[in-house]
Amino acid sequence: MRKPPKILATRPVDTSRFLRAEQVDLEFSNGQRRTHERLRGSGLGAVVIVPMRDDDTVLLVREYGTGLGRYELGLPKGRLDQDETVEQGADRELKEEIGYGARELHILGSLSLAPAYMSSMTHVVLARDLYPERLQGDEPEELEVVPWRLDALHRLLNEPEVSEGRSIAALFMAREYLAGRYRPCP
Repeated sequence: MRKPPKILATRPVDTSRFLRAEQVDLEFSNGQRRTHERLRGSGLGAVVIVPMRDDDTVLLVREYGTGLGRYELGLPKGRLDQDETVEQGADRELKEEIGYGARELHILGSLSLAPAYMSSMTHVVLARDLYPERLQGDEPEELEVVPWRLDALHRLLNEPEVSEGRSIAALFMAREYLAGRYRPCP
C-alpha cells in the first residue's frame, strides 16, 4: 500500500476554484423564516463512471482522498468541462484515470451528495466495451486500477478503504441495471 502524501500546511480559504458559499433567505409555508448556507455548484455537474471490464467485473481506482487523509477505493469520477456532454466527460475521465475509453455509455441516473447544502449533481454512467486509451489527467500520481466482481459487492462494503457514497450507490445502480431490475427514467 502506498504511503499517503505528507500534509505541509492547512489554511482557511475565502474562495476556491470550485467551491463558493452563499446564504439563502427562505420563508416556509408555515411562515417560518430561516437563512441557510449552501455551496453553489458550477452548474456543470460531475460524473461517476462504472467501467465494466467484462459482464462480471468492474474496474475500481485507489486514489488519495484529501478530505479523509487516506487512500480510498472507488469508481473513476470527475467534474464536467465546459461544453462537454455527460457521455464525453465520462469517456474523458475513464481515459485519464484508468487508461480506457468506452464504446458504449449509458446514463443510469443522477445523485446528489448533500442536498441540504449542495446544489451540484453527479451523473452515474455505465461504461462497457472498453478499449485501451490514455489521456493525461490532473492526478498527481498514477491511480491503481483494482478489478472487482459485481457479485461480491457485499464484500466491498467491508473494505476499510471504501466509504464514498456516490461510488457505492453507482455500483448498486449498475448491478441492478445489468440484472434487468432497474431502468432509468427517460
